[in-house]
Amino acid sequence: MKKIILIFGVIALSFSCKNESKAEAISEPVETENPQFSIVIHGGAGTIKKENMTPEKEAAYQQKLEEAIRVGYDILKNGGTSLDAVEKTINVLEDSPLFNAGKGAVFTHEGFNEHDASIMDGKTLNAGASAGTKTVKHPINLARAIMEDSPHVMLSGKGAEIFATEQDLEIVDPSYFYTERRFKSLERAKEKDIIEQDHDGDTPKKIASYYDDDIKDYKMGTVGCAALDKNGNLAAGTSTGGMTNKRWGRIGDSPIIGAGTYANNNTCAVSSTGWGEYFIRGMVAYDISALMEYKELSLAEASKEVIQNKLTKLGGTGGIIAIDKNGNMVMEFNTPGMYRATMNDKGELYVGMFKD
Repeated sequence: MKKIILIFGVIALSFSCKNESKAEAISEPVETENPQFSIVIHGGAGTIKKENMTPEKEAAYQQKLEEAIRVGYDILKNGGTSLDAVEKTINVLEDSPLFNAGKGAVFTHEGFNEHDASIMDGKTLNAGASAGTKTVKHPINLARAIMEDSPHVMLSGKGAEIFATEQDLEIVDPSYFYTERRFKSLERAKEKDIIEQDHDGDTPKKIASYYDDDIKDYKMGTVGCAALDKNGNLAAGTSTGGMTNKRWGRIGDSPIIGAGTYANNNTCAVSSTGWGEYFIRGMVAYDISALMEYKELSLAEASKEVIQNKLTKLGGTGGIIAIDKNGNMVMEFNTPGMYRATMNDKGELYVGMFKD
């Protein structure tokens, strides 16, 4: 009898160790030396705290982040391009109502969902972007089509939608993007008269003081991906629904090359998330690359300098995910949390949400 109990005890201990190993693979970032390929994603930055998150909601975010990054990982593992990995990974996030992009996009003041996106090829420095579209199901696909099939870098509004139709991209009725959660956030934002404009200075006149999970970070919310493929090519992409209660055709940093997205095979690929106006003013994504190129800083050093010093001094909040030409990955943010995940060529997965 004692032998049987001992055997079951060993089995239980072994099972427990396996589960702990799996948990560690998800809770701790893993770095490998000169990986063949790697991929990093984000799903927005802001006041993301464990105490504000139900176990069910936390599990839902973790599951979707893992699902998305594994799509890109499989593409890279099978020899696919970094551009394909970035695009298809972002598609998964655009299809989820959890994130402020695609299906989960926030509402404008007028009650619409308007999408911005951009993508950049680190090999050629070619780029594409779209802004203010209401009917394109996957804005990141439109950004790539603009990059590859038009002579332009950015298209907006109706013109961008016409181009999308000509490229046979999937078009949906604007009602497809409606979610009750986001619409209620708009109503609460209007009640609190949350605005961003200050024509007399740099400090916004009114900031969200109403602590609601969906609107207290109404300036945040984006999805993005950066990847390095087996051929040594970098790519980055970003997609967003913008800012809750935004007005007057406001466009943030996500479709701005150099602010929300940048990729250069000589340095790194970057996707940004945060208060877009400050990311535009700081040209955050390009600034990280420039510090690497001209001051020879590492990706980690450059990212920390830009996010924790330059951006913070401006008054901006948010973060970036980035990957350098050697496959090193960084997830830098100055907010309490950022939805994020990484995978390397060994299949080691990291998923994070909170600062610690």
